[in-house]
Amino acid sequence: MTVATFSRRNFLIGTVAAAGGFSLGFQVPFPVEAQEQPAVLPEVNAWVVIRPDDTVVIRIARSEMGQGTLTGLAQLVAEELECDWSKVTTEYPTPGDSLRRSRIWGSFSTGGSRGIRESHEYVRQGGAVAREMLVAAAASLWNVPTTECSASNSVIRHAPSGRSVTFGAVASLAAQMPTPTHVTLKDPKDWKIAGKPLPRLDTRDKLTGKQIYGTDLRLPGMLNASIRACPVFGGTVASFDAGSVSRMPGVRKVVQVDETSVAVVADTWWQAQCAVLALPIVWNEGPNNAVTTRSIAAMLEEGLEAEQAVPGTAIGDARAALANDDAKVISATYSFPYQHHATMEPMNATALYTRDKCEVWVPTQNGEQSLSIVSEASGLPIEQCEVHKLHLGGGFGRRGWHQEYVRQAVALAREFPGSPVKLIWSREEDMLHGAYHPVTQCRMRAALDPDGNVTALHMRISGQSILWPLRAEVRESGRDPAVFQGLSDGGTEGAFGYTIPNLLIDHAMRNPPVPPGFWRGVNLNQNALYVECFIDELAHEAGIDPLDFRRKLLVNHPKHLAVLEAVAEKVGWEKPAGNGVHRGLAQIMGFGSYVAAAAEVSVTDGQLEIHRIVAATDPGHVVNPAQAERQVEGSFVYGLSACLYGECTINGGRVEQENFDTYEVMRMDQMPAVETILMPSGDFWGGVGEPTIAVAGPAVLNAIFAATGKRIRQLPLKNNSLGV
Repeated sequence: MTVATFSRRNFLIGTVAAAGGFSLGFQVPFPVEAQEQPAVLPEVNAWVVIRPDDTVVIRIARSEMGQGTLTGLAQLVAEELECDWSKVTTEYPTPGDSLRRSRIWGSFSTGGSRGIRESHEYVRQGGAVAREMLVAAAASLWNVPTTECSASNSVIRHAPSGRSVTFGAVASLAAQMPTPTHVTLKDPKDWKIAGKPLPRLDTRDKLTGKQIYGTDLRLPGMLNASIRACPVFGGTVASFDAGSVSRMPGVRKVVQVDETSVAVVADTWWQAQCAVLALPIVWNEGPNNAVTTRSIAAMLEEGLEAEQAVPGTAIGDARAALANDDAKVISATYSFPYQHHATMEPMNATALYTRDKCEVWVPTQNGEQSLSIVSEASGLPIEQCEVHKLHLGGGFGRRGWHQEYVRQAVALAREFPGSPVKLIWSREEDMLHGAYHPVTQCRMRAALDPDGNVTALHMRISGQSILWPLRAEVRESGRDPAVFQGLSDGGTEGAFGYTIPNLLIDHAMRNPPVPPGFWRGVNLNQNALYVECFIDELAHEAGIDPLDFRRKLLVNHPKHLAVLEAVAEKVGWEKPAGNGVHRGLAQIMGFGSYVAAAAEVSVTDGQLEIHRIVAATDPGHVVNPAQAERQVEGSFVYGLSACLYGECTINGGRVEQENFDTYEVMRMDQMPAVETILMPSGDFWGGVGEPTIAVAGPAVLNAIFAATGKRIRQLPLKNNSLGV
């Protein structure tokens, strides 16, 4: 097969530019790949491999990191394939193989709740094409028209003669059949495998310990590495004394990996870790060693007052309406801190380098981005590089665009040609060198008329841009579309749900030296909190029930209103809550889905207890209802952890939280009951893994106000007193 030559720039065109959910366009080709394969191979097409024993191997390009994408995409392929689900397994194709085959598997990026919603159509086509080729193979064996044959449960039948044959028996012949240029996909109402709450395909291996993660990987002759980078952002290595640790047990070499970090390569990881911790390193901390949480806050406070800001949504004339002498103006300022991904599996990668090839085994959210980095770091053409994807022990956006650990692993492997080198970051290194959820502040100003109608709203966001380091056009224009998640004037990704005649949402970009990154839920998290908590404030100022107040604003947004009404009805909003229990609401659209939450809480002697959360999601279609429910529940764990505890503070230009003793998460006994309402309306495809994170915080904060009369405008909640 001819291998095309790709420059890094051309390769990146069409790949995902940011793993958290903003991708460049691509088209997935369906060439006659099978005709290029030897007939003895069981591959029917790029998506489907069928073995003689009827085992069906479905290839999934997106990454599995606990969200169930692997099973959901396999269900979609299997549905159109008409195979026996009990015989289905999966495998990852490699991004290198995809490149050699004209990107036949499309995007390898998994983020922004896009795994299923962006690839559902072409993976279903892959299954349908394979089915038609299998049917054609059987028909050719019997010398009958394909129209007389049908497939079901991995068996092809010829109705007139009663003959049948299994997929495995004709798979090799099917690989030689012409590839259909057009297939008709099933109507979701006819689904038998997709749309059903089937058990996940990866559960058994996880329960038995068979599942291999990056930290588990063992290769013959493998060496291990641990690394330390300057703890101050932007700092560099001034000097280090390699000789002081070179004779420690197992140490093979001390390596300055780049200008910011030094690693030790040893026989075992613990030997490498002990040595790198003992290694005397002098850091050149640079000018950022004076940066603190307070100095960053001051930078953002200035942005709230700045004359210049980039508009995201502008309807009518909000400034003039707010300046009207007859308007009752309400103002509030909110803030959202840095958050860490805190994946249970720290960053890691294993690299094997020779002069002719470089391979990397890595848990990655974007295999194509990993492949590009391997090529750059190894100095080899991209066609001489390969990436082998592994399941992720948590991703949340961290393992998408920012993959410096891949670059580091390759640099270390170049020091030991022919020997695999596995780099694992310590937990402390992982906490100190993340790509953090961006810090922002927001000033909300609204005008109410005498009847309690909102006549104007100005939402000024001041803070960090995730895309500024990644996209030249953002640096040139000063406009980051990611900032306005959930605040757009229409569209299919995250439309602002309230009708306000004079609306201005703008952004004063202020970029501290702490690197920002995509964090599960991205900017929708703080935007939902700002909007939904302030809407609640306006409702109380107007003397109107928070649900009724929202109903008026949502009259032109039926899908937003539908999920809000659903949670209100199930939580019993119109009826009194239990003794000492109070309720709060929130709704938003994000990642293509409409979500809402209703929380029930109590506050006793200043102590918060969250009793219950009802959550509604309209994602258009649901591929696996059981998994969707688990994703909603898990999103509340993540969202409430952030609301209650999550905060990375900066002192001396470095993060102060280095482990879970200071970066807290929710405990099991603190988790409320979550009741999930799935209400797919069927006319679009939205995401599931991230949207409901955004309504966790504001629903609880609004309930806290109902319980205490206190407005919490600065997260995390642990920094606020709920007592008298």
